[in-house]
Amino acid sequence: MSAAARLLGGLLALALPASAGAHTIVVEPYLQQASPTSIKVLWEPDEAGDSTVEWGPPDALGTTAAATSQVGNGDSRIHTAELSGLDPATRYHYRVITGVEVSDVHDFVTPAEASAEASFRIVAMSDMQRDGGNPDVFRQVVEDGVVGFVTDQFSADVPAEVAFTMIPGDLVTTGLDYASWAETFFTPSQALNRHVPLYPVLGNHEADADFYFRYFDLPANGTPGLEEHWWWLDHGNLRVIGLDSNPGYRTPTQLSWLDDVLADACADPVLDFVFVQLHHPFKSELWIAGELDYTGDVVSRLESFSTDCGKPSIHFFGHTHGYSRGQSRDHEHLWVNVATAGGNIDYWGEYAQVDYDEFTVSEDEYGFVLVEVDAGADPQFRLRRVTRGDEDTPRDNVVSDDITVRVGNTPPSPPEALRPSDADGALPPEEVLFVATLFADGDGDLQGAARYQVAEDCAFTAPLLDQWVQHENRYFGQDTQADDDLADLFVDRLPGDADLCWRVRYRDRGLAWSDWSDPAPFTTAPSALGENLLVNPGAEDGTTAWTARVGVIESLAAGECDAGNPHTGDRYFAVGGVCAGESEAGEAFQGVDVSVHRDAIDAGLVTALYRGFFADWGGDDVPGAFLVFRDGDGFEAGRAEPISSATTVWTERSADAVVPAGTTSIEFVLTGTRHAGEDNDSYIDDLALLLEVADDGDDDDVVGDDDDDSAPPDGDPPPEPPGPPDGCECAASVSGPAPGTGLLLLLIPCCASRRRCR
Repeated sequence: MSAAARLLGGLLALALPASAGAHTIVVEPYLQQASPTSIKVLWEPDEAGDSTVEWGPPDALGTTAAATSQVGNGDSRIHTAELSGLDPATRYHYRVITGVEVSDVHDFVTPAEASAEASFRIVAMSDMQRDGGNPDVFRQVVEDGVVGFVTDQFSADVPAEVAFTMIPGDLVTTGLDYASWAETFFTPSQALNRHVPLYPVLGNHEADADFYFRYFDLPANGTPGLEEHWWWLDHGNLRVIGLDSNPGYRTPTQLSWLDDVLADACADPVLDFVFVQLHHPFKSELWIAGELDYTGDVVSRLESFSTDCGKPSIHFFGHTHGYSRGQSRDHEHLWVNVATAGGNIDYWGEYAQVDYDEFTVSEDEYGFVLVEVDAGADPQFRLRRVTRGDEDTPRDNVVSDDITVRVGNTPPSPPEALRPSDADGALPPEEVLFVATLFADGDGDLQGAARYQVAEDCAFTAPLLDQWVQHENRYFGQDTQADDDLADLFVDRLPGDADLCWRVRYRDRGLAWSDWSDPAPFTTAPSALGENLLVNPGAEDGTTAWTARVGVIESLAAGECDAGNPHTGDRYFAVGGVCAGESEAGEAFQGVDVSVHRDAIDAGLVTALYRGFFADWGGDDVPGAFLVFRDGDGFEAGRAEPISSATTVWTERSADAVVPAGTTSIEFVLTGTRHAGEDNDSYIDDLALLLEVADDGDDDDVVGDDDDDSAPPDGDPPPEPPGPPDGCECAASVSGPAPGTGLLLLLIPCCASRRRCR
């Protein structure tokens, strides 16, 4: 605020009559519902009384707007005044007056008319709920982060540089605690809120409290009776939609309303983009227990909207306390977790975690997102993540992620499928390296992804392989795709003795896909692998051929005992007890006679490949499997490493091991370990045990499915991930490699020093 404005404010305050009464402002002025010609100012004094807003140019706050009010808590009143008759794209100054209490003079800039096709910036951040161990983070994110970054990058004129703030939930730790709203949300963020309108949606920590609806005046265009649970507003060429993903509101009614709002946005020629915010993630790499299928219903609608209407979209979310950015494979749609702006970080290794195909960046840190939106002849938006580091390693506004999406993006050139081809002869189906020409893009975009398909016919009606590979994959502190040009893909399991066809396409980092390459036919030789040696590998025949050693093994149908669904077929295994016999640990096995290969085994020529699909209910319990090799007397001759996955979605894990000399039988052992709840929700399906008998003793012919698919089997193994953060003392169990990465997942069931109340 200028010195002149401060002087003017002081002189006007002295002119007010002393009889007006004394008040203290509990919540300083903040802004909502800005349009080119109006804006709403809200604030909260500690007592009732007549309140007004004085506004105008800085040298003449000559216009007055009366305020309406409602009870905040006790004697406090939350006041709202609408300033109308404003000019678009114009700066105004204002101050609030209640009795003799006068605020400082603040300023804002009204939005431009959509017809002006003006550019603008928005801030998105969430989960600023206060962490008692780091109580000042949110203020630092706002003042040192948002205001500091905007000042350094653009100018100190924050009202002109930032149009509004989006907040997808968890503004406070306990929404029913009145004092926390002023203390932990409004006060730390007032440096931004008094200049820039804010638009939140409900998180689970708001608890649907009345205080949320008293403090915020949101567009009343939602379903009648539920207006402020979901709403929309337009700013320039952008439509912003707020949704409620909390229990009680995950209804078809909200989705039907969303369908109508998206259809309207599709038909509006002024709008180029749609940004949606809601609290819960559909998928979350850092904290899979927080995932919500209802959000998936929203995502599928946005994907269809963007593809059908040619208008890129984003869904912003929080709930998981860290940053993630991904994108839909077939649509111009971004997935962006904009946390955490203050809540206790979900550190790598603290919870069950999974590496999803959609996400290219996940980071356990504080920060915010800045999006610059351009209209005009070349509509585009640029999204940047600005990190503040974590509680142990602060970072000062480092841009850790940067992506630009354009409406008129020219797709890359189609690649050429070089090899294999029908001129290469029959290839071993366990070792096929697909190679294509390098990425090329006419408008200079960098490569973002590749997609490879293999099928039995060159029409690709039912692909045997459909592999999507991103240009980066920052997961568990490592970029597992570093230095991969995406122009080749190693595949270690294709049908043997088959005539096949393959093709590839490339995507740029602006989300535009090239056309597919021309199909390339090739042939595979007979497989060196035998048939699946397991009986009843998918629980379709109950528990036939499987013996429980610890606890119980069950064969469950979809939804039986309120459990999950099969990966394929009608049934799947649960090890450790879901319907009955629940225990902390379960173990079952099936013995397989391999004595027919005794000579080759003793010569070291036999490799066992084992795989399966694993899932659980909430990301806590851990299903797994391993092999035990036994000699003719039943004694253990060795065992192979365990494979497992603690995820709510079915995830394939596989490995291989040389069968030790003396082995005559192999036990395929299934395990289930309970970490939460009463049931042991360790689900297993579609198991396989295969043997490869080599002719020359070369054990390197077989590579597990979880090796880096972007490199041949003789590449360097990826580094193991770091352990849990300092100060997190608890036992870690190792699940298997993360899908498509080779990174081990560390499952740490309890880290009291980091865990927060959910």
